[in-house]
Amino acid sequence: MRRSVVDFAKFVLARPRPAMTPVRKIIHIDMDAFYASVEQRDDPALRGLPVAVGGSGERGVVAAASYEARRFGVRSAMPSRTAMRLCPHLVFVRPRFDVYRAVSRQIREIFAEYTPLVEPLSLDEAYLDVTENLKGIPTAVRVAAEIRARIREATGLTASAGISYNKFLAKLASEQRKPDGQFVITPEMGPAFVEGLEVSRLHGVGPATAAKMARLGIRSGRDLRGASLAFLTAHFGKAGAHFHAIARGEDHRPVRPDRPRKSAGSETTYPRDLQTPAEVEAGIEALADEVWGWCERTGAVGRTVTVKVRYADFRTLTRSRTAAEPVAGRAALAGTAVALVRGLFPLDKPVRLLGVTVSGFEAGAGRPTGRQPAFDFGEPSERE
Repeated sequence: MRRSVVDFAKFVLARPRPAMTPVRKIIHIDMDAFYASVEQRDDPALRGLPVAVGGSGERGVVAAASYEARRFGVRSAMPSRTAMRLCPHLVFVRPRFDVYRAVSRQIREIFAEYTPLVEPLSLDEAYLDVTENLKGIPTAVRVAAEIRARIREATGLTASAGISYNKFLAKLASEQRKPDGQFVITPEMGPAFVEGLEVSRLHGVGPATAAKMARLGIRSGRDLRGASLAFLTAHFGKAGAHFHAIARGEDHRPVRPDRPRKSAGSETTYPRDLQTPAEVEAGIEALADEVWGWCERTGAVGRTVTVKVRYADFRTLTRSRTAAEPVAGRAALAGTAVALVRGLFPLDKPVRLLGVTVSGFEAGAGRPTGRQPAFDFGEPSERE
């Protein structure tokens, strides 16, 4: 008996062992009230005031709000009229996207000094994989602190950072110490941290999904973790596997630098529902004009045009058309988009949101990037 135990121990020790996968060190950097902070930096008279970047007209929308404005409940994608009711002394500033892009380039140059693995999400946020960083700094916490200090020195702006072992948790962590702070979620903390959150706080869970989860008795990360994979898949389809994983603090997505852009689009939620076909066509033409402006700036043109219509009851329809050749110009894009939306007339109900997207970019065409078009700051689309 003793001999067999010894022989088994020798066998176990002699077996080739699988290489241990190192714990990744992921940082999510998020600039604090980026557009509004740039405006307050460049105009000292705005400092300390509630500032909204966007249009102040009848149908204007807030693109960004300073922290002073947020104290009154002003938020991005909010109709300007609503923002003014919440904060009567709100100061509106027209956006200067050329300036925001220039500052964003400064920030990304700083990122590149620490790691080539940078995945931009927009002008003001990005993921960094610093598992092996270019400066040999031993901890991700020190890397994040140094990057934030460099950003402040170079731009006069503040950034918040989340540090964790995957992208999902790093993004959650960056929200914990805003503004101008950082927070770490270690592998030991991850699952318990998620369990303590409401499901609406989890990225990928939009309002409609959160409401559906509530009807199923899932209101917290703890509830979500208690649901089986089979149950989640039955009720949420392919997204069920994602929800099952994040409830356990799992996210295996790598940081992907220079992600090829698959589409470029703009959408707007209207403060007053559109009632007539003429209003809808005018909205589609305006959105097509914005999308073509991005295509001109980047040199990226696609073959597929998609329009999106969300009715007042939140029912959403899309229509697409793919041509043999890329869209020829502004008029062609607008013409195709209007023709697509006309296929939905007469309107079943008033329309609260419209969107226009171009996709199917040709390989190597122009300079498509991983960031969103500068104008694409409207209501985040739900994932249902």
